Amino acid sequence: MNRLCLLGVKTRAAFNHVIMSKRRFQLVLVSFLGMRALWAGNESFVGKWKLNPSKSQITDEMKVEPLGANKYALTFSGTDPETVVADGTDQPAVFGTTLAVTVDDPNTWRVVRKKDGRMLILGIWKLSRDGNMLRDTFTGYDAKGSASTTDYLYKRTAGTTGFVGTWENTTQETSSVFELHIELWQGDGLSFITSAEATTRQMKFDGADYPSTGPNLAPGSASSGRRVNERTLEVTDKIRGKIIDTQQLDLSPDLKTLTVTVHLLGKSKPNTLVFERE
Repeated sequence: MNRLCLLGVKTRAAFNHVIMSKRRFQLVLVSFLGMRALWAGNESFVGKWKLNPSKSQITDEMKVEPLGANKYALTFSGTDPETVVADGTDQPAVFGTTLAVTVDDPNTWRVVRKKDGRMLILGIWKLSRDGNMLRDTFTGYDAKGSASTTDYLYKRTAGTTGFVGTWENTTQETSSVFELHIELWQGDGLSFITSAEATTRQMKFDGADYPSTGPNLAPGSASSGRRVNERTLEVTDKIRGKIIDTQQLDLSPDLKTLTVTVHLLGKSKPNTLVFERE
């Protein structure tokens, strides 16, 4: 092989090496940029978020059905019916809790939910004189036992007398304090923490189920996530494999507002929670 041919072979080899090096570099660069975009998307959600009740829309409905002999089926938003005898005793209920209903008088019920003997909820239900409105003096207890009380007013949408019927909440909350902390988790995942309830959801956006933790959560609670784009996530919550709700998390273009649209199982109307970055 003469020198020119040899030079040509070397030149082509060098050229091919450069081309392959560029291709490998491009692949690495594309992979890096893809991961960087994923991280950037995660970082956009990271921060402390505070609920703005005035911009949020929550549809709260409950149903009371008679089963005879002072026995009732109670259905709250996003739960299966719970059967309870209104005798004031703690009885097995959903998600590993107990439920007790005490009839103080024909127009007043006391409703208590506990978990492992610890108080979670106390509701004092009072009917209006005409029986068309129900006032629920609702006290919730956080993981540390601290209490917070809110008065809710429900209107009757079905039924005629007593507590039996369907009730829709008419109260527009203006003072609720609810904070959500979002942190990076294992590089390409996120951790969602609600400090008041001491609950944590950690997940990567690969469609797999990841366990959720918290003292008020039901055994077998888990969540999975899917990324729609850099500013939109989809999250599904489950209990023992059964879907409880699906959520869509949307960041505003300026990254200062987080809107969470919650579709509860069995409800036709979603709840919309609007958070603002702290």
